[in-house]
Amino acid sequence: MAVKASDLREQTVEELRDKERELAEQLFALRLQKVTGQIENPAKIASLRRDMARVLTVIGEKARG
Repeated sequence: MAVKASDLREQTVEELRDKERELAEQLFALRLQKVTGQIENPAKIASLRRDMARVLTVIGEKARG
């Protein structure tokens, strides 16, 4: 499920930090699965990386004003 930037902009910085942490944990777990050969959907890694980039972009926007 892709996260929309417009939905992220409605959230507070605190909520965005929580989302960033959650995505980082999911990404770590998927990378472990990839290394051990247990990953079912390798494309999910790219999707999570994009979601992480969206979250970090919105956090940066809010920090700049």
